[in-house]
Amino acid sequence: MSKIIFFDTETTGNTAEDFICQIAYKSAEEQFSAMYKPPKRIPPEASAVHHISNKMVEDKVSFSESPDYKKIKELFENEHHVPVAHNAVFDLTMLARENINPNKFICTLRVARALDPEGKIEKYNLQYLRYLLGIEIEAQAHDALGDVLVLEKLFERLKHKLIEQNNVSEDEAISEMIEISSHPSILRTFPFGKYVGKNVEEVAKIDRGYIEWLLAQKKQSEGMEEDWIYTLEHFLNK
Repeated sequence: MSKIIFFDTETTGNTAEDFICQIAYKSAEEQFSAMYKPPKRIPPEASAVHHISNKMVEDKVSFSESPDYKKIKELFENEHHVPVAHNAVFDLTMLARENINPNKFICTLRVARALDPEGKIEKYNLQYLRYLLGIEIEAQAHDALGDVLVLEKLFERLKHKLIEQNNVSEDEAISEMIEISSHPSILRTFPFGKYVGKNVEEVAKIDRGYIEWLLAQKKQSEGMEEDWIYTLEHFLNK
């Protein structure tokens, strides 16, 4: 059976040009959390989310220079280990900047979307799902370790739903979660723009021009838009 490692990062921002300033993980054997001084200053927009200031990390080393780096790299890249994160593509991009590249992973965001094919859930961010599903746990939101504790509980909910829904073993459910996580999600509704709340597939039928325009915007974005690009190309049959 694979060893599951729940993890989360806090960073200087949400683009491929940002860096880790906190990482936390939890396995069956240990729980870990530490802060680091990133190569660039933490902007106030990021501090407003995770409450990590430049003063808090001014005396710390960067993640890549820390004594934790080698251990975390070996832990995450072990072929028998499966790192788990919510919106894992973001966290894995941050790790890749530090030359840490897991062999496989589970993204609870993609799994949650896959288990909601009709798009009934309004939002899929971690804290929304925490309260939607009634996950009762003492954990500070947007702190790396706090998010890891919520992530662990969400993972168990999703795993058990897969086991019950597909009548599979725990190992088979984990394998399915890895497969779901290995490719982008199909997004069902627009959370923004002139078609906010509307079904993406239906909009593609009535306003193909808007879908083509949005696809071009997403491809030019500095953000991580893999799921949106995949979705829009899917409904444009590209």
